[in-house]
Amino acid sequence: MSLIQNSEPEILERLADPTASTLTVVGQGPPLVFLHGWGLTPRVYGRSLSTLVRQGHRVVTPTLPGFGGTPDHPPEARSFAGYAAWLGRFLDSAGISEPVTLVGHSFGGGVAIQAAHDLPERIARVVLVNSVGGGAWSAADGRAIQHIGERPLWDWGASALGEALSIWSIVHTAASLVNGFIPNTLRDPGAVWRTAHLARRADLRDELSTLADRGLPVTLLWGRGDRTIPAASFESLRTALRNPPVLTVTGGHGWLIHDPTAFAAAIGRALRAP
Repeated sequence: MSLIQNSEPEILERLADPTASTLTVVGQGPPLVFLHGWGLTPRVYGRSLSTLVRQGHRVVTPTLPGFGGTPDHPPEARSFAGYAAWLGRFLDSAGISEPVTLVGHSFGGGVAIQAAHDLPERIARVVLVNSVGGGAWSAADGRAIQHIGERPLWDWGASALGEALSIWSIVHTAASLVNGFIPNTLRDPGAVWRTAHLARRADLRDELSTLADRGLPVTLLWGRGDRTIPAASFESLRTALRNPPVLTVTGGHGWLIHDPTAFAAAIGRALRAP
């Protein structure tokens, strides 16, 4: 694990190192653990993370198993529960014993939900950014809401293409392809496919309901133009959490990557939420 000071050029240089499996940014206050999205690595989020550091946060960004050179799970642990257990071991190895704030984007949001459920003594707060896990899907033609597992692969693909062509996500798409998705796919295509299958069928509503029972602070942070996560999935997240604080911003699924100022402001608001 590498430690660097809160200098943006140093942060971006370290994130550009393909051999770095994790990064700890030294800042102020309790640790904030950022969990990246599917097919990506922390490098893609470099400017957003550096903005958080400049605002005084202490940010820890593990590269999840199956991505960026971090070995994939063994077959029996290829589940959200396996990712949660891995995160607990990561915190141990990083010497982080105090409860942390988890910020999870997309697939990383699913990992954050499961980790908060399975490791209650280690998680103080969760911020879900355009997260998977809602478990519901409804087609654009207004058909009845169905389980997320019923969403056709072609619809996932069409949504991703629409996101890529959106003017709000051009920067996100380029950064993701060059710094995340292409290297990850070339390195371990099996892991990329397995995690895609896990993400597209994610239904963590029972775990979310348990978090609501416990009174764990959870905030939903959402780009209202998201074409990847269905609106029905977002609504089911909110229902399972029994109407938690919701912050919406302009942008699509990857808005936080190309708008670091808005991301840092939104995280600040989320951490002040009751």
